[in-house]
Amino acid sequence: MTTTIDDIRTAAETLKGQVIRTPLVPAARISEVLGCELYLKLENLQRTGSFKDRGAFVRLSNLSAEEAQRGVIAMSAGNHAQGVAYHAQRLGIPATIVMPKFAPFSKVERTRAFGARVVLTGDTLDASAQAARRIAEEEGLTFVHPYDDPDVIAGQGTIGLEIMEDLPEVDTIVVPIGGGGIISGISIAVKEANPNVRMVGVETELYPSMANALKGRSELPGGSSLADGIAVKNPGKLTQEIISRLVEDIAIVPETMIEIAIHRLVEEQKIVAEGAGAAGVAAILNDPERYAGRKVVTVICGGNIDVRLLSGVLTRGLVRDGRMVRLRIGIVDQPGTLALIADIIGRSSANIIEVYHQRLFYDVPAKRADIDVVLETRNSEHVKEIIVSLEENGFPTRILSSHSADGA
Repeated sequence: MTTTIDDIRTAAETLKGQVIRTPLVPAARISEVLGCELYLKLENLQRTGSFKDRGAFVRLSNLSAEEAQRGVIAMSAGNHAQGVAYHAQRLGIPATIVMPKFAPFSKVERTRAFGARVVLTGDTLDASAQAARRIAEEEGLTFVHPYDDPDVIAGQGTIGLEIMEDLPEVDTIVVPIGGGGIISGISIAVKEANPNVRMVGVETELYPSMANALKGRSELPGGSSLADGIAVKNPGKLTQEIISRLVEDIAIVPETMIEIAIHRLVEEQKIVAEGAGAAGVAAILNDPERYAGRKVVTVICGGNIDVRLLSGVLTRGLVRDGRMVRLRIGIVDQPGTLALIADIIGRSSANIIEVYHQRLFYDVPAKRADIDVVLETRNSEHVKEIIVSLEENGFPTRILSSHSADGA
């Protein structure tokens, strides 16, 4: 069984009043840098923070009365889990969610908060899927697949209907790929409205599973990805067939670019996206010439990023841009020196965040010391000015940050 445009239109009627019709907003600041007209479909605004609300509700609404009474089970690293748990609670359907051990704490707790029984097992999504299948058989539960299901694909496809309603002149749509459910549904809806729209999928370098499958490659992907929502080893069979027909290309992006995309979205568009949710923006940032002059839409498919992880990504972004730097300054160890250094830095209009003054553990002469300072700065050029000022006053200085002041 495959999903048709009529299935997606029926799903759209089913979803009215059940999920948020998310906005399609222009990303003006990012567009200026990239030279394209970029729009963001904000699925991170759904009740559970991701597009998974759509497919989950459509699938649950199509259960028989007997299936609903027995209950459902799903396997997910977080977003599908929350979508199923949330709508199951609303519909009075018992829900069990199997999540891998590496699932973010925030997603685990939110899934439990929706009333689901959570089973943490498996070091990979595939191991968790096997466990979910086993529990489903043992307890007579209906398995709700996260992507390889016609109802789920139809639910996700309603995003495509909304994009074409809001921006019928779009010429390129960029969508992250994990198992392939969201891009499959969107592609069906979009190609029905305008066959000339170019569909581009996005996978990470660690998990190019769909690209490998389409090319007949047998390499096993793996690794710890910032985009855990699309870290799928085995893509869907239904979705693979749809993608092979309707998706023109799959872009593969490095982990570092996903990190940069998360940072850019927060700083320039005031939008919080998880790694998978930012993958589309990462693909455009990674190959801007490909999208230059085009009217492009990408789906911010989720915003469920752990706050601590987000904090780390943003801090690393400041370091990358030269707006936070750690300098090591050589001094003669005598009274008043630290005050002089602070004065030089202050007159340079930088802000001192932390100071480390260790005499005992550095390989320096007894009457000298090294001081490490962490500074907030304007940019990499500002860092260079600070270093010049310190060295002109007799303090040899070097950068300790992982990125040099000129972005190398």
